[in-house]
Amino acid sequence: MRKITSIDRFRYFFDNTMARGPAAMIGWLGLVSLSMVVVAATVVTVLGINDTGFIEELWQGTMHAIDAGTLAGDQGWSLRLVMAAVTVGGIFIVSTLIGILSSGLESKLDELRKGRSFVIEEGHTLILGWSSKIFTIISELTVAQESEKSPCVVVLADKDKVEMEDEIRSEVGNLRRTRVICRSGNPNSLVDLDIVNPYQARSIIVLSPEEGNADSQTIKTILAVTNNPDRRPEPYHIVAEIKDERNLEVARMVGKNEVELLLADDLVARVMVQTCRQSGLSVVYTELMDFEGAEIYMRQEPSMAGRKFGEALFAYPECTVLGLQFADGRVKVNPPMDTVIATGDKLIVIAEDDSTLRVGTGNPSLQMSAVVSKSETETAPERALLLGWNERARILARELDRYVPPGSFLKVVSTQDVAERVAELDLKNTTLEYANADTTDRRVLDSLDVASYDHLLLLCYKDHLDLQEADAQTLVTLLHLRNISEQANIDLSIVSEMLDVRNRELAEVTKADDFIVSDKIVSLLMSQVSENKHLMRVFEDLFNSEGSEIYVKPASDYLKAGSTVTFATLVEAARLRGQVAIGYRNVRDQFNASKAYGIVVNPPKSRSITLGADDRVIVIAED
Repeated sequence: MRKITSIDRFRYFFDNTMARGPAAMIGWLGLVSLSMVVVAATVVTVLGINDTGFIEELWQGTMHAIDAGTLAGDQGWSLRLVMAAVTVGGIFIVSTLIGILSSGLESKLDELRKGRSFVIEEGHTLILGWSSKIFTIISELTVAQESEKSPCVVVLADKDKVEMEDEIRSEVGNLRRTRVICRSGNPNSLVDLDIVNPYQARSIIVLSPEEGNADSQTIKTILAVTNNPDRRPEPYHIVAEIKDERNLEVARMVGKNEVELLLADDLVARVMVQTCRQSGLSVVYTELMDFEGAEIYMRQEPSMAGRKFGEALFAYPECTVLGLQFADGRVKVNPPMDTVIATGDKLIVIAEDDSTLRVGTGNPSLQMSAVVSKSETETAPERALLLGWNERARILARELDRYVPPGSFLKVVSTQDVAERVAELDLKNTTLEYANADTTDRRVLDSLDVASYDHLLLLCYKDHLDLQEADAQTLVTLLHLRNISEQANIDLSIVSEMLDVRNRELAEVTKADDFIVSDKIVSLLMSQVSENKHLMRVFEDLFNSEGSEIYVKPASDYLKAGSTVTFATLVEAARLRGQVAIGYRNVRDQFNASKAYGIVVNPPKSRSITLGADDRVIVIAED
């Protein structure tokens, strides 16, 4: 057994001290410098080399240690030798000090680059994770929070801090008044999570990873927030994305009433189905889900208590009432017109901003002579063509089957052989046919007689190809379909899915029916719900096949063609049918992107409008 000596103890103490970093090293250098100067001053004073005194020699020795040029002014070889030794020692000490400071500064810069410093923000929006959706979310939040005093978005992701900041600046561009703070770390780690101060966040958005077992990572992140030993006592406001429906129940058990969960595949499939059947509906959804233009608000109006919902439709001259949030938290879009509004109930309103939420004083002007009586119309079977395949296809087929009348037809064509999966679909109102063929081949598309179908749905092969290659194949097919449409001089109702928002821009949407559904829909909804969690119930009701949805119906069903009326008259015509009118569409502008393809949402009640036989009315109705 080795005997521990005093030297060993000193070395152990010295090593532990040096391991503490630059501060400890500078301390040792200072101690060595002081010892060297004290020894030199003592030698000069004791030996009588100079008669200036001990204190003065301490000062002179310090100056020699710091500045080698001071040596030139010394008189006498004895003093010069002592001070030369001090100067040489000082050169080594100063050189070492510069090296330590340089290394320490570089280390500190590296630490700052890693983004590991604590965030002291309060009331910020916290985004956990990284995906292509983050750019749309941040862009929307900058608009939503523009009126706030000091808006801030904090991002925590397992990615380099500088890279995140560069990508956000490049993709988002104008951040308006919003500060975006990035930190590097694992959102599942309690230590890393503590850096971004989730305890003071107003809302938390959990992004699903684009690779690996995404849902398990999302659930772990929710657990890290809600089950943190240092969590705040107040409930969190968390919005999270789940990709697989089988993991939805587990996520609900973990998040309880603190988390609003978006089932991404289900949401996109529902939007695609509704969009393909309603010309221009895509623009309406975009208008309602982004923060530019009209937004959805919850407003309690004491003056409406005790009155019927049908009366509340005319409460706001410049806003559109579309439903009720009951006092117990339930949400109903387009409730029965005779529903009595109770104390504590809130109106669900579309408004440009909250400053327009003013109750009117007079009765709106109505031209009832232009209103046509309700007529029953028979719905004919529909034909749909689904090109491509991924896991969303099954949800899409089931949703489409719920909307179409009996006797409808759906043909699925896929480059990948998915005959077994197609055979598993059990549809009630739809006859199903499958073909295994290359959906990017022009000859295949020509043989399908695409003009004979009422709806064309284009899915990407995200289950078999990487993101960019899947989008590339979708884009090729879409370009072929557009060319077929131009050559035959026919309008094809095409709804396409793309994964990357940047590829959506490459597709150059030419009309409202040519809508490209991508993960931007999920991003927009997550942004909306992060600002108001109750909006989740509103959109769930709108996207559900049961209950009321948004429809774009012929104007001739409501008004005499060519008659000029106020929008309030159109609201009344829809009310008589148990529907809520939220806007209209001028078909003459259906190819004009600058005029939102003819879509007008939430016009003032007093606006005069003239709708022809081909124009449309946007309503919320049961069917």
